[in-house]
Amino acid sequence: MWEKVKVIWKIPELRTKIGLTLLMLAIYRVGFQIQVPILDHTKLQNVAQQRGGVGDMLEAVAMLSASRLRDVTIFGLGIMPYISASIIFQLLASVYPPLEQLQKEGEAGRKKINEYTRYATCILCLFQSWFYIQSYVVGQGLISPAFDVWYWKLTTVLTMTAGTMFLMWLGEQIDEFGIGNGISLLIMAGILARMPGAGYDLLQTASLDLSGSGGKLGIAGLIVLAAMFVAVVTGVVFITLGQRRISMQSAKHVRGRRVFGGTRNYMPLKVNQAGVMPIIFASSLLMFPMIIFSNLANITTDDWWWGRTVHWFSDVFSRTEHGYIYNLCYLILIYFFCYFWTAITFNPKDMADNLKNFGSFIPGYRPGKRTADYLEKVMVRITYVGAGFLAIVAIIPTIVSGSLGVNYMIASFYGGTSLLIAVSVAFDLVQKIDSHLVMRNYTGLLEK
Repeated sequence: MWEKVKVIWKIPELRTKIGLTLLMLAIYRVGFQIQVPILDHTKLQNVAQQRGGVGDMLEAVAMLSASRLRDVTIFGLGIMPYISASIIFQLLASVYPPLEQLQKEGEAGRKKINEYTRYATCILCLFQSWFYIQSYVVGQGLISPAFDVWYWKLTTVLTMTAGTMFLMWLGEQIDEFGIGNGISLLIMAGILARMPGAGYDLLQTASLDLSGSGGKLGIAGLIVLAAMFVAVVTGVVFITLGQRRISMQSAKHVRGRRVFGGTRNYMPLKVNQAGVMPIIFASSLLMFPMIIFSNLANITTDDWWWGRTVHWFSDVFSRTEHGYIYNLCYLILIYFFCYFWTAITFNPKDMADNLKNFGSFIPGYRPGKRTADYLEKVMVRITYVGAGFLAIVAIIPTIVSGSLGVNYMIASFYGGTSLLIAVSVAFDLVQKIDSHLVMRNYTGLLEK
């Protein structure tokens, strides 16, 4: 394996791409240490060390967006506004004919949609940064009295907007001149940067006793966590690479005295076709009732049925009590969004028409509608399996946090969005490196 890694640095083009990518990621991490200029740093340190409530919610959002919302830096919003704008345009392209036509125009249409996405990102940044400053910075009393005027708040909004646009530019530079998907690498770097701190916090709350003492996690608990982490990563890798291969055959063509085609091949359909999007949608949607009922619980003091109901819902969606109800809602939403996202991204009719146009067919099924119906039936079945896998991975952090008493931010590395993103981006990066190695007749990193 080390010999293969050495080969990577022998190829000048690949070495340049990797070096540029690492430089861009280093710039991205440096920006997280630069805070906006309106803060009262003493109050910020006290609020940043608090657990639960708004702080945990910000950490959960930051895990998905490669951001650092708790510390209010110039890259505080992360890349989430760009991701949100991209998802909006991808959804609109399936229901809005002009955008659908642009998608079919190839490279020119894709560039036009990317331009619209950038404009939408800037608009989203302005709204999100203003809401963030008003709700968190001002709401938590983190703003310094000397800067509590509208033009300094506007300066902070523009600074955070410029930070997100700069991150978007960094991602595009990695796409063009580096290696791998730039936006995905930024999110992965943000996730991996939290692992050392999470590991340190875990060791701080651990005990040297075998079974633990004083409510602390013992050596046996640490061994269980380590074994569970390896098992979860293995399962994520297995399902991420899992495929349902559908046999297909190309028609024979006679040209003079020669016969072309007639070869057998297969069509790979991913078991986890929806990727990580269902978990992102489900977790984002569940944040709204958590915010709403938490705020209602803070202002509701009566002990009548209304007050008890509000506090009960607040406990449910904050995962403090009745965790099974939260997990059940989570599972239902994941299944729904799995089928929803697969229906948007996978079009069996277009795939059947493409097979027909290229002279290929699935043995036993007539080209056209019969082939499209068969592909849809297969996709419905494997989506059910993929959704079950996503549901299990998504609730593992909640189970680990509740059963072993581990902080939820630490337990989130054992499943959920962060682990899926890290594994998916790592495999994509390895495949991109492999393509450069194979093109120069070297053995790939994953080949024996």
